[in-house]
Amino acid sequence: MKKKKSKLGLVITDGVGFRNFILSDFLDYANQTFDEVVILSCLPKSIYKTHTNLRVIELHVFEETFKTWFFRKAKEIAHLKLNKEGNFGILDNLKANHSKLKTTRGYATRFIYKLTTLFHSEVTIQQFQKLQDFTFRHHSITKAYSSILENEQFSLLFFTHQRPPYIAPLVYAAKKKHIKTAAFIFSWDNLASKGRMASNFDYYLVWSDLMKQDLLRFYKSVKEATIKVVGTPQFVPYVMDVYKMQASEFFKDFDLNPKLKTICFSCGDISTSKNDALYIETIANAIKAGAIEPVNLIVRTSPAEDPIRFKAIVEKFPFITWHFPKWTQVRPNHQEAWSQRIPTVDDVKQLRALLEYSDLNINMLSTMSLDFMMFDKPVINPVFGNKDNGLYDDQRFLGYEHIQHLVNSKATRVVKNEAALIKAISECLSGNGGTENRKAFINQQVGMPLKATNKQLVNSLFSWV
Repeated sequence: MKKKKSKLGLVITDGVGFRNFILSDFLDYANQTFDEVVILSCLPKSIYKTHTNLRVIELHVFEETFKTWFFRKAKEIAHLKLNKEGNFGILDNLKANHSKLKTTRGYATRFIYKLTTLFHSEVTIQQFQKLQDFTFRHHSITKAYSSILENEQFSLLFFTHQRPPYIAPLVYAAKKKHIKTAAFIFSWDNLASKGRMASNFDYYLVWSDLMKQDLLRFYKSVKEATIKVVGTPQFVPYVMDVYKMQASEFFKDFDLNPKLKTICFSCGDISTSKNDALYIETIANAIKAGAIEPVNLIVRTSPAEDPIRFKAIVEKFPFITWHFPKWTQVRPNHQEAWSQRIPTVDDVKQLRALLEYSDLNINMLSTMSLDFMMFDKPVINPVFGNKDNGLYDDQRFLGYEHIQHLVNSKATRVVKNEAALIKAISECLSGNGGTENRKAFINQQVGMPLKATNKQLVNSLFSWV
């Protein structure tokens, strides 16, 4: 009997997925293992030409109807209410999701909050999922996706992000065609504080044993046998020679003084990191006043936003070097425009060089803490704002479960005022202690050596075919 052909459908949902799975060595292992790999892209087809010869199918953009939105929102709020006890991050997201708008969706959101006060069990959540799926039945996008799946006959559909709402009709179409689905849990904070996944999947790939336990805790319908720990390709480019930059090239590219130590401040986006300008200004003033030894100060802004909010600081402190990520907006008219930004190869190289050759990183509790720890660099997390001092309250994030793991690990230094920040900077620049704490935290969060990650990831996918 002829063996059935193994065919992987790789669903790239956004720019970060493009970086993680197209710009890493994932495709090398996937092509060696599967008989055929086809990319199903939520990004424009044209962006892949210089990176792979694989066939790319560009998916039509799905826009939610009101009915779809309503049942998705009900599912997400019910999930948050089911898991809110003792979880500050979920309580904070419940508060953030509430609406006072006098619009159809505003009124509907308030109704959903009342409805889910009574109905938020796992059984109810699954009912909301079925009702959401029901809204896809006759949608033109679903018909288009079903036609693709019928023609391609995939063995497995692999979703590189579990949360975007626009992937839900594709998951639904796959279920109807009895095609197995697998999802990669996108980020370290996605399970313990965020809303529900876009849909139910057959299999799950997670970063670590810790994330596996979180998945089982927050998603009672998921069975342990359907989960595999694979690490994350997010950091794999940092061990790939193709992205290596020599120190001399780094200092030349960024016009830095190679005789000075380098501080890199990495920004979050304005939705959660509103105090970044304050932190940058605090550091810059300390350098001007001589409270910190002479250093190179480089600021990398968030690739998810336009850096216009820093215009005044750029003008005020000309000695700061600014690194605006080389990410391209490939589709502006999209319900989640940030998802349509993709990184260039140059940006991956420059980011890796920043991580490798900076002496200290400062950020407001972002994932960049992990990136710098991959190179054993000390990290300071400033959180000056609280509910009483008039600043944006970023100290509340210390109550989020994934941040509590970070704080408890002592892998970074959390500082709550200007004096503590300046003191921590001076101490970190004078001696790089804390290596063991950083290694332990990385081992907790990322359960696979970087060079083995994509091989393990692909082998796990193949085992489900």
